[in-house]
Order: sequence, then structure tokens, then C-alpha cells
Amino acid sequence: MNLAERASDGYGLSAVSVRSDQTTEYDVIARITRRLTQSNAQRDTDFCGFVAALHDNRRLWTRLAADVMQDDNLLPAELKARIIWLSEFVDVQSRRVLRGDETADILLEVNGAVLAGLTQGSREGTIPA
Repeated sequence: MNLAERASDGYGLSAVSVRSDQTTEYDVIARITRRLTQSNAQRDTDFCGFVAALHDNRRLWTRLAADVMQDDNLLPAELKARIIWLSEFVDVQSRRVLRGDETADILLEVNGAVLAGLTQGSREGTIPA
């Protein structure tokens, strides 16, 4: 292998696209939302799958809240408070869904609104408030 081929190989490795934290968050939320949407539609035939998807959504929101509580998190205080509030809302609403008192529709709406906000923020170069 000559020097030019080595250089090309080296640059090829670094040419792999670098994902932003915002893109990664979007992908994780979108994947969990798709799974919750699909399992919600099959709730009567695969309740265990629905419960697992609901649990994953709850875990997602718990992790988002834990992340914004870190000292090194640079999000504005108001946005941090909103995320923590949404995490608590998702937890309470998930319990209501499991008891059969509510549907998962509002949880899907919350996730969809966050996804829309992340998309808008990436177009503007900022994270939306």
C-alpha cells in the first residue's frame, strides 16, 4: 500500500458523518414513538408488547429529565423545567394507560410535538424553547 492509499484510507475513516446530540435524540425519540404507535394499534392482540413500548417511552422521559438535571447541561432553565414536567406527566399518564383509565394518544402527541420541535430547532440551528 502506497502513501496516497494510506492517506485516502485515513480520511475515509474520518469522513463518516458525525451525528449531533440533537439528531441522536430525534432518532431515539422517533424510534420509541414508532414502536409505541405500532404496539398501541396491536394492544388487544399483543398487550405485553404494548406494555414494553410504554415502559421504554417512560424510561426515555426519565433519562431526558435526568440529563437536564446534570450540572453541565447547558439548556435554558425554562426548557429544563418543561422537560422535567413532561417526564412527570408521562409517568403519571403511563400509569393511567396501564390501568385502562386513559389511552396512549396523549403520550404520542407529546412525543410528536417534541420531534417537531427538534426538527424546527435543527433547521434554525438551535434547540427550541
